[in-house]
Amino acid sequence: MNINLSSEEKIKVLNGDDLYGIMQRILLRADKIDQDREHFWIVGLATNNRILFIELIGLGSVNATIAEPMDVFSFALQKRAVKIILVHNHPSGELKPSPADLDMTDRLIQVGVIVNTEVYDHLIITKRSYMSFRDTSVLDELKESKKYVVPTMPLDDRLKLKAEQLAEKNAVFVKSEIALKLLGKGVDLETIRETTGLSTEEIQQLRSEN
Repeated sequence: MNINLSSEEKIKVLNGDDLYGIMQRILLRADKIDQDREHFWIVGLATNNRILFIELIGLGSVNATIAEPMDVFSFALQKRAVKIILVHNHPSGELKPSPADLDMTDRLIQVGVIVNTEVYDHLIITKRSYMSFRDTSVLDELKESKKYVVPTMPLDDRLKLKAEQLAEKNAVFVKSEIALKLLGKGVDLETIRETTGLSTEEIQQLRSEN
């Protein structure tokens, strides 16, 4: 479920404080019943760390939540985020990450390496405070973990296929956008072809459609 953000909330994230205020308000907006369950969100960032989107991936129980790589990175790739921040709440008020939290983050960090989408941070939040994996060096320690090291990690084939499909779709979209801008400036077809890698027929089709 996508979280609607105001223009003021699409801030540039420099540290955990920048994001926590937004996530705290989102958590407090949840139904009272749902506030007693763990939520798992992903926050997509642009190259300059500006927030592109916040997506609620799922709801867990009072002390556990599950985040599958398929769900996490499908959204990130589709919406062209270059980095993501993982966020989940602890209804108990305890900020210390559980072994399951650490293991899940370890796994997602390594999947992010494969699909070229950095896990920039992981925040555990409560109604009153938060804990940042990045600010407390936990993230750096997990990046050194060999448990899910990329060459031997048994990555779900469905995730690989989905990531490849989305990456290809996004690459074509970006090339098309560049081609349209060049066409609008009167650049010749040969230059556009060399710049974007699109065929002459593809460029001509773009021109006729627009």
